[in-house]
Amino acid sequence: MNSGIIEIVILAMIAAFLGMRLYSVLGERAEHEEEGVPHQRDNQAGELDAERKSAPNAPQLATPSATAPQTPVVKDALPGVERGVRAIAAADGRFDLTAFLEGANGAYSMVLEAFWEGDRETLQELCDDDVYASFAGAIDAREAAGETLDNRLVRVEETRVQRAELDGRIARISVLFVADIAAVTRDKDGTVIAGSLNDAIESRDVWTFSRDVKAANPNWILDETDEG
Repeated sequence: MNSGIIEIVILAMIAAFLGMRLYSVLGERAEHEEEGVPHQRDNQAGELDAERKSAPNAPQLATPSATAPQTPVVKDALPGVERGVRAIAAADGRFDLTAFLEGANGAYSMVLEAFWEGDRETLQELCDDDVYASFAGAIDAREAAGETLDNRLVRVEETRVQRAELDGRIARISVLFVADIAAVTRDKDGTVIAGSLNDAIESRDVWTFSRDVKAANPNWILDETDEG
């Protein structure tokens, strides 16, 4: 073997040795770095969690349970009203105060319009027997006199729960309606004999709605009317 070949072999051996050493060093460093980075992040995350837990004003971000019962609250209500609403909600899991008041507003408008128009069928659906009889009697008297009502519900200014109670299975809620109503009475010839559509008058009515909380029918009915 001549000297040139010997030099090549020696250089190849040295290169192989250096390559193995370089791979060994870099490989160990890479393994340490791969293990160290997530470990460092875990430590930082743990420290951050610890800081959040120890911070006195840290916000508690939690998603409320979809099945958690919602406690109804009546704004500016007397304690007796609040207790009544809570009792009704406890007895009827479907009861929602906001939805009830929206429905009460709708019923107020429907009953008034049915009474003004002499729509006995609608009144019978929305009222109990006593209230219906009172409305029907007034309609009969008006028709016997040949009079008609040309009334308009301009707006409902306020809707507020005044009383709420649970009597056995029967829930009753009294609602105050403060509304502006333009009222006109016409005779059989259509002549205005009372009122004016240009001048709305404030009306304050307290209507009581009732429902059997154990009944399958979710509808409330009007079982008492009074002036506020």
